[in-house]
Amino acid sequence: MRTIDLNADLGESFGRWRVGHDPDLLALVSSANIACGFHAGDPLALRETLTLAAKRGVTVGAHPGYPDLLGFGRRDIDASPAEVENWVLYQIGALRALANASGTQVKYVKPHGALYNKAARHVPTADAIARAVHLAGSDLVLLGLPDTEILAAAKRAGVRPAREAFPDRSYEADGTLTPRSRPDALVSDPAACADRAARMVLDGVVEARDGSMVEIEPDSLCVHGDGPEAVPVLRAIRARLEQSGITIAPFAA
Repeated sequence: MRTIDLNADLGESFGRWRVGHDPDLLALVSSANIACGFHAGDPLALRETLTLAAKRGVTVGAHPGYPDLLGFGRRDIDASPAEVENWVLYQIGALRALANASGTQVKYVKPHGALYNKAARHVPTADAIARAVHLAGSDLVLLGLPDTEILAAAKRAGVRPAREAFPDRSYEADGTLTPRSRPDALVSDPAACADRAARMVLDGVVEARDGSMVEIEPDSLCVHGDGPEAVPVLRAIRARLEQSGITIAPFAA
């Protein structure tokens, strides 16, 4: 029987600004990437989401990013490896404390936004993140794009790697995500996302923007939780996977 994890980015509200649809998404995902306050999220919003995740039985992961609230963590920052290591370590520690107080535990780490994309190709950044994860706890899993520097760094640091794919993002022929600056970077139609998700799991491929096929073997599928289409997209994906006999379960339980 095939098994796959479904994850989404949650806990991204800040003060009076509400972002995403956390209660609805937590009814659909098996894992939740929780913001850590640097790119989004404040302690009240984070603890609220963590508590609801615990009640729903959803596995929790830390979602550290660059210190960039204005840019939602999607702008690259020219940071040293030492800065990246300590930023990530700090964020994991903060979320672990809030998670413990909310009746759950942080099981994995997935970098956010520009930090995620840079770590896929930049060895010093990837190694800095992997070192931070290792220092934060040997039990943590590091989630990233397959066949990229971040997962190679995880292995070097003695951290268990896990592979991620994105039904709601366009791919390049080399397996990287299409930059968000392009108008075709996102896939928002629920039926199209469901088709892509099923093919990713059952056939191990995703069609790139140029029509070529990229081979992937994901442990988890991600839908970005901050968009208005996130709930219908996740609902369609989950229904299609379950209709195909695929079990939805966390990769880092």
